[in-house]
Amino acid sequence: MISPTRVGGEGAAATAAAPLRQRLPLAIPIAIAVAWVLTLAAQLSGWSILVHHDTLIEGGAIPLWLATIVFLVAWQSMVVAMMLPSSLPMIRLFSATSAQQKRPGETMFAFLGGYAVIWTLFALVAFLGDAVLHRTVDHTPWLAAHPFLIGGSVLALAGLFQFSGLKEKCLSECRHPGAFLVPRYQRGTAAAFRIGRQHGLFCLGCCWALMLLVFALGVMDMWWMAALTAVMVYEKVGRHGKQATPFIGVALLVLAAAVFLQYPSFVPHLLAH
Repeated sequence: MISPTRVGGEGAAATAAAPLRQRLPLAIPIAIAVAWVLTLAAQLSGWSILVHHDTLIEGGAIPLWLATIVFLVAWQSMVVAMMLPSSLPMIRLFSATSAQQKRPGETMFAFLGGYAVIWTLFALVAFLGDAVLHRTVDHTPWLAAHPFLIGGSVLALAGLFQFSGLKEKCLSECRHPGAFLVPRYQRGTAAAFRIGRQHGLFCLGCCWALMLLVFALGVMDMWWMAALTAVMVYEKVGRHGKQATPFIGVALLVLAAAVFLQYPSFVPHLLAH
């Protein structure tokens, strides 16, 4: 239980009731549902290709700064659809703990804002890095003739990272929201933003390599988004999530090998070039 000296009497009572009340702001599941509806609509209408990093970067149809803004806007929807489901236990606990604050809605908004800042900065770095990679490929004929090597390398990186100590450390923090929140909780929106940012860093630490696959498999591609979301959610909240992590790594490495070998022939075409 979170110490009353940190939370205050009202906050401690709210925390004690958290397991029973299971507080979760209605706006959270609604936002997740809306994000998936938008993804489905983009997939069915063909609009998803317009926010794919290849489309935004290649051809120079729009300046890089505008392409970056368009991508980051689309990325927010992806974060809501893919990352919030895996963070629901943390969001639920924080909501219950902060329910007795003067402005609980603003506190939750600040918490989610801190979380979103981390993933937005990651997206910015990844997108600009991808722009550099595209320019490198354009000036390297051999790479341009073997684009599957890039997708295969991203898959191999994600697979190897599944076995890293950093992955397990960050997953442990995400799997135990109570242990994460106990030493960090304080009242106020500034503290909520800080806690959200710290939670976002641990979330990034365990999921960044899987989210990089979005660049190889297709931004706003609903099927890959759904598959990766299921993996990340199960790793964090699944009954055997810890045991599943290395098996997921093996599966990614096998898929990477198939891409490198281009066998079976349909595998390289699963990746967006």
